This record gives sequence, C-alpha cells and structure tokens, in this order.
Amino acid sequence: MKFVDEATINVIAGDGGNGCVSFRREKRVPRGGPDGGDGGKGGSVYLVADEGINTLVDFRHRRRFKAQRGQGGAGRERSGKGGEDLLVPVPVGTIVHDVDTGELIGDLETAEQRLLVARAGRGGKGNTRFKSSTNRAPRQSTPGTDGDRRQLHLELKLLADVGLLGLPNAGKSTLIRAVSAATPKVADYPFTTLYPNLGVVSVESDRSFVMADIPGLVEGAAEGAGLGIQFLKHLQRTRLLLHLVDMAPIDSEADPADDAKKITGELERFDPGLASTPRWLVLNKCDLLLEEERDQRRDEIVSALGWEGPVFVISAISKHGTGALVYAIMQYLETLVNEEPAEPGSEPVSGQESNQTEKGSGPFSGENGQ
Repeated sequence: MKFVDEATINVIAGDGGNGCVSFRREKRVPRGGPDGGDGGKGGSVYLVADEGINTLVDFRHRRRFKAQRGQGGAGRERSGKGGEDLLVPVPVGTIVHDVDTGELIGDLETAEQRLLVARAGRGGKGNTRFKSSTNRAPRQSTPGTDGDRRQLHLELKLLADVGLLGLPNAGKSTLIRAVSAATPKVADYPFTTLYPNLGVVSVESDRSFVMADIPGLVEGAAEGAGLGIQFLKHLQRTRLLLHLVDMAPIDSEADPADDAKKITGELERFDPGLASTPRWLVLNKCDLLLEEERDQRRDEIVSALGWEGPVFVISAISKHGTGALVYAIMQYLETLVNEEPAEPGSEPVSGQESNQTEKGSGPFSGENGQ
C-alpha cells in the first residue's frame, strides 16, 4: 500500500433540527396551548488517533466527511433526535491545520486521543419555549443553527524513538530488518527505500522501542534532490538519531567521513532543531573489512569527523554488533524517561518505567558489541 503523509479533507458537522410550532388538540380541551418541541442538536466531527493506521492514504479516496443533522421537534413537546457524532480514524502522530486560517487545531500524539474539528449546530426552540402570561399562544420558533464547515490539512509525522540517517545503500533498511520484524525492501542499488518504515525493536520482555527508517539522503537534498528530504519531518519527533555510514564503500575513492559530513550539512539546512537531536555514529558493513582493518578505519573516520559521541561498529547483514547497539539504545531511552520531570500531580506511566533485568537473557544476548 502506498505511503501517504499529507491530505486535505472537508469536514461538515450536522445542523441542528428546527423547533416546532404546535398546539394541543384534545377533546374537551379547547385551548390546550402550545406544545411544540425543540429540535435535536447535530452531530460533531471528531478525529480519533488509531494505532492500526499508519498512513493517510485512505483520505486520497474519500475527502468529505459529514455528520448527521438533528431532527426537528414535534408536537406534544417531543424533542427531535440528535445527530450522531462522526468519528474519523487517523494515524497516531497526525497534525491538523485549518486550511483557510492556517490555525493549528491539534496534534494527535497518543492512541485513542480525540480532536473536535467541527462543532455541531444547536437545535432550535419550539413554541412551547415562548409561552408566557402575556403570550399564551406563541407562534414563533427558532431554526437550528448550522454546524461548522472546515477544510483541514492533515500532516503525518511518525512517532518513533530512534531514527536512521544515511546515504542510499548505507544499510539502514538492512539494520531495521536485523533488529525488528519490519521487512523493508533491500537490494544492491540506491533508493530501494521509497517510503518510511517503522519497526518495533524488542530487546527483552517489556523493553522495546520504535525505530524509523527513511529514504536515503543525497547531497543537495535540502534543495529538493533525491527522496529523503520529503520524509525528514518524520524524524523530528525522535529522541535519538543513528547516523549510518558505510565504512567499506564499493567506490574505493569514496571517503566515508566526507559522506557523513554531507548528511550533517543537509540536516542542518533542513532543520537546525533536528540537527541538534542527539546523534550516534554507526559504522556499518564491517564484515567487508579484515579484522585488523576495522579499528584503523574506525579511527580514521572518527578523527576526520572530530566525532565525540558514541561510536558503534556493526554489520547489519550478519548482525555483528547489533546486540550491543540495541541494548545501548534501550538504556539511553530509559535514562531519558527517568530524567523527564513528572507533571504536578501525575503518576508515572507503567509502560515507561525501566524494567531492569540481567543482561544476557534477551534475544540479542549471544551477540558481540563493538
């Protein structure tokens, strides 16, 4: 299924039902008085974050969403039935803007979160509401009010803990396949990844994180070259970036450090805030080098970059070093959660608590690190 991360839709809330003008007509009750009921309110339109949806592609086929109108009032002081609210499921991570005003309406960051995007019209009043000591036979009523009508721009920013950066064929898709159940396309030519991929990395029981892979970046991406720039926004919510570098490029004249600098430059031009996100250097394809060459190549790249952060040497295809990498990521993310200040009066979220277990009991326990 094609990945779509932007869509424009029209939402229309239900109009309120009209109030009724009616008078009692009963045997031996010549002046029964007014008994017109109120109209029912219309239905509102809500967007609801659904974990089972990961793209906005459905909105390419259906763009108009209208809630039910409220029914009109009736005699015997019967109120009209209200219209049902319309719930429109969208992916978690959807940002909603009003097209006409540019206003940010809301950001659906958590599953089952609801966002009111079109408010229902109110029901009109029946003539019963207007009776008084001086107006015993009112013939006035009020119509229902119109429901909101809006044109919305939906933008999806994937929610992931870790994002992968790198040139095409750096091994990002291979890495996410190696450490998660995700199965992105892998081939020996550039731009095999055309759309973002998400994978859940399960380190141990109750310890996991989400990793995002986007199409590879190329030099000039900030000016529109290549594919990756279209999807860099999906990394803006991540808490950690892994910068994958091919330490054994096929082109013997290629400089891995120079390639890494190009990606850093494109990142800074796209969004300085994203460029300031914590980033780790991951040197991939170490299986293509002799063991004695690995350390030398690593030191050369680190020195050329002036890199001071964490460095991992891995082979995504053979899974060498991937165990140490995912354990380090898990510990880092748990540290961030523990350091985040709790809101006043809030309780810790059980799913975010650090569940420390002995290293060696997880699925990656048999692998070696750097």
